[in-house]
Amino acid sequence: MNLSDRQRDELNRAVADYLQSHGYTESVETFKREANLDNFDDRKSAGLLEKKWTSVLRLQKKVLELETKLQEAEKEYIHGAPTRHSLFFEKRQPGEWIPRPPEKYSLTGHRSPITRVIFHPVYSIIASCSEDSTIKVWDFESGEFERSLKGHTDAVQDIAFDASGKLLASCSADMSIKLWEFVQTYECMKTLRGHDHNISSVAFLPSGDHLLSASRDHTIKMWEVVSGYCVKTFTGHRDWVRMVRVYHDGSLFASCSNDHSICTWNTSSKQCKMTFRDHEHVVECIEWAPDKALPSISEADESQRDQLNGRAPMSEGSNVKFGPVLVSGSRDKTIKFFDVTAGVCLFTLLGHDNWIRGLRFHPGGKYLLSVSDDKTMRIWMVAQKRCSKTIEAHKHFVTSLDFHRSLPYVVTSSVDMTIKVWECR
Repeated sequence: MNLSDRQRDELNRAVADYLQSHGYTESVETFKREANLDNFDDRKSAGLLEKKWTSVLRLQKKVLELETKLQEAEKEYIHGAPTRHSLFFEKRQPGEWIPRPPEKYSLTGHRSPITRVIFHPVYSIIASCSEDSTIKVWDFESGEFERSLKGHTDAVQDIAFDASGKLLASCSADMSIKLWEFVQTYECMKTLRGHDHNISSVAFLPSGDHLLSASRDHTIKMWEVVSGYCVKTFTGHRDWVRMVRVYHDGSLFASCSNDHSICTWNTSSKQCKMTFRDHEHVVECIEWAPDKALPSISEADESQRDQLNGRAPMSEGSNVKFGPVLVSGSRDKTIKFFDVTAGVCLFTLLGHDNWIRGLRFHPGGKYLLSVSDDKTMRIWMVAQKRCSKTIEAHKHFVTSLDFHRSLPYVVTSSVDMTIKVWECR
Protein backbone atom coordinates (compact mmCIF):
# COMPACT_ATOMS: atom_id res chain seq x y z
CA MET A 1 0.00 0.00 0.00
CA ASN A 2 1.45 3.39 -1.05
CA LEU A 3 1.16 6.33 1.36
CA SER A 4 1.35 9.98 0.40
CA ASP A 5 4.17 12.08 1.83
CA ARG A 6 1.76 13.67 4.30
CA GLN A 7 0.35 10.30 5.44
CA ARG A 8 3.86 8.88 5.80
CA ASP A 9 4.98 11.87 7.87
CA GLU A 10 1.88 11.60 10.11
CA LEU A 11 2.50 7.88 10.65
CA ASN A 12 6.17 8.45 11.49
CA ARG A 13 5.28 11.13 14.03
CA ALA A 14 2.64 8.85 15.62
CA VAL A 15 5.18 6.02 15.93
CA ALA A 16 7.77 8.38 17.41
CA ASP A 17 5.22 9.65 19.95
CA TYR A 18 4.32 6.07 20.92
CA LEU A 19 7.98 5.12 21.44
CA GLN A 20 8.70 8.26 23.43
CA SER A 21 5.61 8.04 25.65
CA HIS A 22 6.45 4.42 26.55
CA GLY A 23 10.09 5.12 27.48
CA TYR A 24 11.90 3.68 24.46
CA THR A 25 14.46 6.52 24.53
CA GLU A 26 17.21 4.99 22.39
CA SER A 27 14.72 3.61 19.88
CA VAL A 28 12.92 6.94 19.47
CA GLU A 29 16.17 8.85 18.88
CA THR A 30 17.28 6.33 16.27
CA PHE A 31 13.84 6.38 14.61
CA LYS A 32 13.70 10.22 14.55
CA ARG A 33 17.14 10.36 12.96
CA GLU A 34 16.34 7.75 10.29
CA ALA A 35 12.87 9.22 9.58
CA ASN A 36 14.23 12.80 9.42
CA LEU A 37 11.96 14.06 12.22
CA ASP A 38 14.13 17.00 13.22
CA ASN A 39 11.21 19.31 14.09
CA PHE A 40 9.21 16.72 16.03
CA ASP A 41 6.39 18.20 18.15
CA ASP A 42 4.95 15.39 20.31
CA ARG A 43 1.90 17.49 21.34
CA LYS A 44 0.33 17.25 17.87
CA SER A 45 0.83 13.47 17.69
CA ALA A 46 0.03 12.58 21.32
CA GLY A 47 -1.85 9.25 21.49
CA LEU A 48 -2.50 9.24 17.74
CA LEU A 49 -1.24 5.70 17.10
CA GLU A 50 -3.39 4.17 19.90
CA LYS A 51 -6.46 6.08 18.68
CA LYS A 52 -6.06 4.84 15.12
CA TRP A 53 -5.39 1.28 16.29
CA THR A 54 -8.48 1.10 18.54
CA SER A 55 -10.68 2.69 15.86
CA VAL A 56 -9.57 -0.02 13.41
CA LEU A 57 -10.48 -2.74 15.93
CA ARG A 58 -13.91 -1.19 16.50
CA LEU A 59 -14.51 -1.06 12.76
CA GLN A 60 -13.46 -4.70 12.37
CA LYS A 61 -15.87 -5.74 15.13
CA LYS A 62 -18.68 -3.72 13.53
CA VAL A 63 -18.00 -5.33 10.15
CA LEU A 64 -18.17 -8.81 11.70
CA GLU A 65 -21.49 -7.97 13.41
CA LEU A 66 -22.95 -6.66 10.15
CA GLU A 67 -21.77 -9.75 8.27
CA THR A 68 -23.42 -12.01 10.88
CA LYS A 69 -26.70 -10.10 10.65
CA LEU A 70 -26.56 -10.29 6.86
CA GLN A 71 -26.07 -14.08 7.00
CA GLU A 72 -29.04 -14.45 9.37
CA ALA A 73 -31.20 -12.28 7.13
CA GLU A 74 -30.23 -14.34 4.07
CA LYS A 75 -31.06 -17.60 5.88
CA GLU A 76 -34.47 -16.32 6.99
CA TYR A 77 -35.18 -15.01 3.49
CA ILE A 78 -34.30 -18.38 1.95
CA HIS A 79 -36.59 -20.23 4.38
CA GLY A 80 -39.48 -17.82 3.93
CA ALA A 81 -39.43 -16.21 7.37
CA PRO A 82 -39.44 -12.47 8.08
CA THR A 83 -36.10 -11.01 9.09
CA ARG A 84 -35.63 -9.56 12.53
CA HIS A 85 -34.64 -6.18 11.11
CA SER A 86 -37.21 -5.99 8.34
CA LEU A 87 -39.14 -2.74 7.96
CA PHE A 88 -42.23 -4.74 7.05
CA PHE A 89 -42.56 -6.74 10.26
CA GLU A 90 -42.79 -5.71 13.89
CA LYS A 91 -40.10 -6.98 16.20
CA ARG A 92 -41.24 -10.11 18.00
CA GLN A 93 -41.44 -10.22 21.76
CA PRO A 94 -39.71 -13.09 23.64
CA GLY A 95 -43.11 -14.71 24.26
CA GLU A 96 -43.51 -15.08 20.49
CA TRP A 97 -40.06 -16.46 19.66
CA ILE A 98 -40.25 -19.84 17.96
CA PRO A 99 -37.55 -22.15 16.57
CA ARG A 100 -36.54 -21.39 13.00
CA PRO A 101 -34.40 -23.33 10.55
CA PRO A 102 -31.67 -24.03 9.95
CA GLU A 103 -30.50 -25.57 13.23
CA LYS A 104 -27.66 -23.85 15.10
CA TYR A 105 -25.87 -27.16 15.81
CA SER A 106 -26.24 -30.79 14.82
CA LEU A 107 -24.53 -32.90 17.49
CA THR A 108 -23.27 -36.39 16.75
CA GLY A 109 -21.64 -39.00 18.98
CA HIS A 110 -24.28 -41.56 19.95
CA ARG A 111 -24.02 -44.89 18.15
CA SER A 112 -27.74 -45.82 18.31
CA PRO A 113 -31.09 -43.99 18.21
CA ILE A 114 -31.43 -41.22 20.79
CA THR A 115 -34.42 -41.64 23.09
CA ARG A 116 -34.46 -38.37 25.07
CA VAL A 117 -32.73 -34.98 25.23
CA ILE A 118 -33.31 -32.40 28.00
CA PHE A 119 -31.94 -29.05 29.17
CA HIS A 120 -30.19 -28.68 32.50
CA PRO A 121 -32.26 -26.36 34.77
CA VAL A 122 -29.24 -24.19 35.68
CA TYR A 123 -26.21 -24.67 33.43
CA SER A 124 -25.91 -24.16 29.65
CA ILE A 125 -25.79 -27.89 28.99
CA ILE A 126 -28.06 -30.60 27.67
CA ALA A 127 -28.13 -34.30 28.48
CA SER A 128 -29.10 -37.02 26.01
CA CYS A 129 -29.67 -40.75 26.36
CA SER A 130 -29.62 -43.45 23.76
CA GLU A 131 -30.16 -47.07 22.90
CA ASP A 132 -26.34 -47.34 22.95
CA SER A 133 -26.66 -47.54 26.81
CA THR A 134 -24.96 -44.17 27.42
CA ILE A 135 -25.87 -40.69 28.59
CA LYS A 136 -23.97 -37.82 26.99
CA VAL A 137 -23.55 -34.23 28.15
CA TRP A 138 -23.15 -31.30 25.73
CA ASP A 139 -22.74 -27.53 25.90
CA PHE A 140 -25.65 -26.24 23.80
CA GLU A 141 -24.21 -22.71 23.43
CA SER A 142 -20.90 -23.86 21.93
CA GLY A 143 -22.05 -27.20 20.50
CA GLU A 144 -19.19 -29.01 22.24
CA PHE A 145 -19.34 -32.53 23.70
CA GLU A 146 -18.39 -32.64 27.39
CA ARG A 147 -18.62 -36.18 28.78
CA SER A 148 -20.31 -39.61 28.71
CA LEU A 149 -21.98 -41.34 31.65
CA LYS A 150 -21.73 -45.12 31.48
CA GLY A 151 -23.26 -47.76 33.73
CA HIS A 152 -26.44 -49.07 32.14
CA THR A 153 -26.21 -52.35 30.24
CA ASP A 154 -29.13 -51.80 27.86
CA ALA A 155 -30.95 -48.94 26.12
CA VAL A 156 -31.43 -45.84 28.29
CA GLN A 157 -35.07 -44.84 27.80
CA ASP A 158 -35.48 -41.60 29.75
CA ILE A 159 -33.61 -39.07 31.89
CA ALA A 160 -34.73 -36.30 34.26
CA PHE A 161 -33.04 -33.62 36.38
CA ASP A 162 -34.26 -32.63 39.82
CA ALA A 163 -35.22 -28.97 40.28
CA SER A 164 -31.75 -27.98 41.51
CA GLY A 165 -29.93 -29.77 38.70
CA LYS A 166 -27.70 -31.56 41.19
CA LEU A 167 -29.15 -35.01 40.45
CA LEU A 168 -29.87 -36.79 37.19
CA ALA A 169 -32.11 -39.86 37.10
CA SER A 170 -31.95 -42.36 34.25
CA CYS A 171 -33.97 -45.48 33.50
CA SER A 172 -33.20 -48.34 31.19
CA ALA A 173 -34.32 -51.51 29.49
CA ASP A 174 -31.90 -53.23 31.90
CA MET A 175 -34.72 -52.79 34.50
CA SER A 176 -32.73 -50.37 36.65
CA ILE A 177 -32.89 -46.69 37.61
CA LYS A 178 -29.65 -44.83 38.31
CA LEU A 179 -29.11 -41.58 40.21
CA TRP A 180 -26.09 -39.56 39.06
CA GLU A 181 -24.29 -36.79 40.97
CA PHE A 182 -24.26 -33.87 38.52
CA VAL A 183 -22.09 -31.21 40.17
CA GLN A 184 -18.54 -32.51 40.52
CA THR A 185 -18.02 -36.25 40.08
CA TYR A 186 -20.80 -37.14 37.58
CA GLU A 187 -20.74 -40.62 39.10
CA CYS A 188 -23.61 -43.01 39.79
CA MET A 189 -24.69 -42.60 43.43
CA LYS A 190 -27.45 -45.23 43.59
CA THR A 191 -29.02 -47.95 41.49
CA LEU A 192 -32.72 -48.64 42.14
CA ARG A 193 -34.23 -52.01 41.29
CA GLY A 194 -37.78 -53.29 41.63
CA HIS A 195 -39.47 -53.23 38.24
CA ASP A 196 -39.93 -56.52 36.41
CA HIS A 197 -39.52 -55.19 32.87
CA ASN A 198 -38.20 -52.34 30.71
CA ILE A 199 -38.42 -48.96 32.54
CA SER A 200 -39.61 -46.32 30.09
CA SER A 201 -39.91 -43.06 32.05
CA VAL A 202 -38.71 -41.21 35.17
CA ALA A 203 -39.73 -37.91 36.78
CA PHE A 204 -38.79 -36.12 40.02
CA LEU A 205 -41.39 -34.58 42.30
CA PRO A 206 -40.79 -30.79 42.66
CA SER A 207 -39.50 -31.27 46.22
CA GLY A 208 -36.78 -33.58 44.91
CA ASP A 209 -37.25 -36.11 47.71
CA HIS A 210 -39.18 -38.65 45.61
CA LEU A 211 -38.89 -40.07 42.11
CA LEU A 212 -41.54 -41.69 39.91
CA SER A 213 -40.88 -44.39 37.32
CA ALA A 214 -43.08 -46.07 34.69
CA SER A 215 -42.50 -49.52 33.26
CA ARG A 216 -43.49 -52.14 30.75
CA ASP A 217 -44.54 -54.25 33.76
CA HIS A 218 -47.76 -52.11 33.76
CA THR A 219 -46.85 -50.31 37.03
CA ILE A 220 -45.67 -46.93 38.28
CA LYS A 221 -43.39 -46.82 41.31
CA MET A 222 -42.54 -44.03 43.74
CA TRP A 223 -39.01 -44.08 45.17
CA GLU A 224 -37.49 -42.25 48.13
CA VAL A 225 -34.38 -40.56 46.75
CA VAL A 226 -32.32 -40.57 49.97
CA SER A 227 -32.79 -44.25 50.81
CA GLY A 228 -33.45 -45.61 47.32
CA TYR A 229 -36.46 -47.58 48.62
CA CYS A 230 -39.69 -48.05 46.69
CA VAL A 231 -42.42 -46.55 48.90
CA LYS A 232 -45.46 -47.13 46.66
CA THR A 233 -46.48 -49.11 43.57
CA PHE A 234 -49.37 -47.75 41.49
CA THR A 235 -51.44 -50.19 39.47
CA GLY A 236 -54.29 -49.50 37.07
CA HIS A 237 -52.92 -49.65 33.55
CA ARG A 238 -53.39 -52.89 31.63
CA ASP A 239 -50.30 -52.56 29.42
CA TRP A 240 -46.90 -50.90 29.09
CA VAL A 241 -46.83 -47.50 30.87
CA ARG A 242 -45.06 -45.21 28.41
CA MET A 243 -44.57 -41.99 30.33
CA VAL A 244 -45.11 -40.38 33.72
CA ARG A 245 -45.10 -36.60 34.26
CA VAL A 246 -45.64 -34.55 37.44
CA TYR A 247 -47.84 -31.44 37.70
CA HIS A 248 -45.81 -28.32 38.51
CA ASP A 249 -47.01 -28.05 42.15
CA GLY A 250 -46.50 -31.78 42.79
CA SER A 251 -50.11 -32.43 43.81
CA LEU A 252 -50.84 -34.59 40.75
CA PHE A 253 -49.04 -36.75 38.26
CA ALA A 254 -50.19 -38.36 35.03
CA SER A 255 -49.31 -41.52 33.13
CA CYS A 256 -50.03 -42.82 29.63
CA SER A 257 -50.00 -46.34 28.31
CA ASN A 258 -50.14 -48.81 25.45
CA ASP A 259 -53.68 -49.60 26.65
CA HIS A 260 -54.76 -46.29 24.96
CA SER A 261 -55.49 -44.68 28.34
CA ILE A 262 -54.24 -41.73 30.38
CA CYS A 263 -54.49 -41.79 34.17
CA THR A 264 -54.15 -38.87 36.57
CA TRP A 265 -53.14 -39.65 40.16
CA ASN A 266 -53.34 -37.78 43.45
CA THR A 267 -49.82 -37.68 44.87
CA SER A 268 -50.82 -37.44 48.54
CA SER A 269 -53.65 -40.00 48.57
CA LYS A 270 -51.87 -42.14 45.94
CA GLN A 271 -55.22 -42.83 44.28
CA CYS A 272 -56.19 -42.69 40.62
CA LYS A 273 -58.22 -39.51 40.17
CA MET A 274 -59.35 -39.81 36.54
CA THR A 275 -58.91 -42.09 33.52
CA PHE A 276 -59.23 -40.83 29.94
CA ARG A 277 -59.79 -43.24 27.05
CA ASP A 278 -60.26 -40.82 24.15
CA HIS A 279 -57.32 -41.99 22.01
CA GLU A 280 -57.66 -44.83 19.51
CA HIS A 281 -54.06 -46.05 19.75
CA VAL A 282 -51.03 -46.12 22.07
CA VAL A 283 -50.53 -42.83 23.96
CA GLU A 284 -46.83 -42.04 23.57
CA CYS A 285 -46.40 -38.77 25.47
CA ILE A 286 -48.07 -36.34 27.87
CA GLU A 287 -47.37 -32.77 28.99
CA TRP A 288 -48.95 -30.57 31.68
CA ALA A 289 -49.98 -27.13 30.46
CA PRO A 290 -48.29 -24.27 32.37
CA ASP A 291 -50.50 -21.59 33.91
CA LYS A 292 -49.47 -19.13 31.18
CA ALA A 293 -51.07 -21.42 28.58
CA LEU A 294 -54.50 -21.53 30.24
CA PRO A 295 -55.85 -18.30 28.65
CA SER A 296 -54.99 -19.60 25.16
CA ILE A 297 -56.50 -23.01 25.94
CA SER A 298 -59.63 -21.37 27.31
CA GLU A 299 -59.97 -19.26 24.16
CA ALA A 300 -59.59 -22.34 21.96
CA ASP A 301 -62.12 -24.29 24.03
CA GLU A 302 -64.66 -21.44 23.93
CA SER A 303 -64.37 -20.98 20.17
CA GLN A 304 -64.93 -24.71 19.65
CA ARG A 305 -67.98 -24.83 21.93
CA ASP A 306 -69.44 -21.70 20.34
CA GLN A 307 -69.00 -23.20 16.86
CA LEU A 308 -70.68 -26.44 17.94
CA ASN A 309 -73.58 -24.50 19.46
CA GLY A 310 -73.90 -22.18 16.49
CA ARG A 311 -72.95 -19.08 18.49
CA ALA A 312 -70.45 -16.34 17.73
CA PRO A 313 -67.09 -16.80 19.50
CA MET A 314 -66.79 -15.08 22.87
CA SER A 315 -64.86 -11.85 23.08
CA GLU A 316 -61.25 -11.83 24.21
CA GLY A 317 -60.85 -11.71 27.98
CA SER A 318 -63.99 -13.71 28.79
CA ASN A 319 -61.97 -16.77 29.78
CA VAL A 320 -63.56 -19.71 31.55
CA LYS A 321 -61.75 -20.78 34.71
CA PHE A 322 -60.59 -24.37 34.55
CA GLY A 323 -57.54 -26.55 34.96
CA PRO A 324 -55.20 -28.26 35.40
CA VAL A 325 -54.92 -29.15 31.71
CA LEU A 326 -53.07 -32.20 30.40
CA VAL A 327 -52.01 -32.61 26.76
CA SER A 328 -51.33 -35.98 25.12
CA GLY A 329 -49.83 -37.24 21.86
CA SER A 330 -50.65 -40.62 20.39
CA ARG A 331 -49.93 -43.11 17.66
CA ASP A 332 -53.37 -42.19 16.30
CA LYS A 333 -51.59 -38.99 15.06
CA THR A 334 -53.65 -36.66 17.26
CA ILE A 335 -52.91 -34.25 20.12
CA LYS A 336 -55.64 -33.92 22.74
CA PHE A 337 -56.23 -31.37 25.51
CA PHE A 338 -57.93 -32.61 28.71
CA ASP A 339 -59.48 -30.69 31.58
CA VAL A 340 -58.41 -32.91 34.46
CA THR A 341 -60.88 -31.43 36.96
CA ALA A 342 -63.93 -31.81 34.72
CA GLY A 343 -62.71 -35.07 33.19
CA VAL A 344 -63.39 -34.03 29.59
CA CYS A 345 -61.45 -33.72 26.35
CA LEU A 346 -61.51 -30.02 25.42
CA PHE A 347 -60.32 -30.24 21.80
CA THR A 348 -58.03 -32.12 19.40
CA LEU A 349 -55.22 -30.96 17.10
CA LEU A 350 -54.74 -32.70 13.75
CA GLY A 351 -51.83 -32.38 11.34
CA HIS A 352 -49.05 -34.91 11.95
CA ASP A 353 -48.74 -37.80 9.50
CA ASN A 354 -47.29 -40.34 11.93
CA TRP A 355 -46.90 -41.20 15.61
CA ILE A 356 -46.46 -38.22 17.93
CA ARG A 357 -43.41 -38.71 20.16
CA GLY A 358 -42.96 -35.51 22.16
CA LEU A 359 -44.78 -32.38 23.37
CA ARG A 360 -43.52 -29.19 24.98
CA PHE A 361 -45.18 -25.85 25.69
CA HIS A 362 -43.53 -22.56 24.83
CA PRO A 363 -42.61 -20.79 28.12
CA GLY A 364 -44.92 -17.93 27.09
CA GLY A 365 -47.88 -20.30 26.82
CA LYS A 366 -49.12 -19.24 23.36
CA TYR A 367 -47.53 -22.12 21.46
CA LEU A 368 -47.28 -25.89 21.75
CA LEU A 369 -44.41 -27.73 20.06
CA SER A 370 -44.69 -31.35 18.94
CA VAL A 371 -42.39 -33.86 17.24
CA SER A 372 -43.32 -36.97 15.34
CA ASP A 373 -42.25 -40.01 13.38
CA ASP A 374 -43.14 -37.95 10.29
CA LYS A 375 -39.67 -36.36 10.89
CA THR A 376 -41.10 -32.92 11.62
CA MET A 377 -41.37 -30.47 14.48
CA ARG A 378 -44.61 -28.49 14.46
CA ILE A 379 -45.44 -25.23 16.22
CA TRP A 380 -49.13 -24.90 17.13
CA MET A 381 -50.94 -21.66 17.96
CA VAL A 382 -53.03 -22.97 20.85
CA ALA A 383 -55.77 -20.31 20.84
CA GLN A 384 -56.39 -20.80 17.10
CA LYS A 385 -55.97 -24.60 17.25
CA ARG A 386 -53.81 -24.60 14.14
CA CYS A 387 -50.24 -25.38 13.11
CA SER A 388 -48.41 -22.13 12.35
CA LYS A 389 -45.10 -23.66 11.25
CA THR A 390 -43.74 -27.05 10.22
CA ILE A 391 -39.99 -27.70 10.34
CA GLU A 392 -38.34 -30.66 8.64
CA ALA A 393 -36.31 -31.44 11.74
CA HIS A 394 -34.46 -34.73 11.11
CA LYS A 395 -33.82 -37.37 8.46
CA HIS A 396 -35.52 -40.05 10.58
CA PHE A 397 -38.16 -40.30 13.34
CA VAL A 398 -37.96 -37.43 15.86
CA THR A 399 -38.05 -38.98 19.33
CA SER A 400 -38.11 -36.05 21.79
CA LEU A 401 -37.79 -32.30 22.29
CA ASP A 402 -37.26 -29.78 25.06
CA PHE A 403 -37.70 -25.99 25.32
CA HIS A 404 -35.37 -24.02 27.58
CA ARG A 405 -37.23 -22.28 30.40
CA SER A 406 -35.51 -18.89 30.03
CA LEU A 407 -33.27 -18.90 26.94
CA PRO A 408 -34.45 -18.99 23.29
CA TYR A 409 -33.36 -22.54 22.51
CA VAL A 410 -35.10 -25.80 21.55
CA VAL A 411 -33.42 -29.21 21.27
CA THR A 412 -34.64 -32.29 19.39
CA SER A 413 -33.37 -35.85 19.14
CA SER A 414 -33.87 -38.55 16.56
CA VAL A 415 -33.48 -42.14 15.46
CA ASP A 416 -30.90 -40.71 13.00
CA MET A 417 -28.55 -40.50 16.05
CA THR A 418 -28.30 -36.69 15.98
CA ILE A 419 -29.30 -33.95 18.41
CA LYS A 420 -30.22 -30.59 16.93
CA VAL A 421 -30.09 -27.26 18.73
CA TRP A 422 -32.55 -24.71 17.35
CA GLU A 423 -32.36 -20.99 18.05
CA CYS A 424 -35.67 -19.18 18.55
CA ARG A 425 -36.41 -15.75 17.15
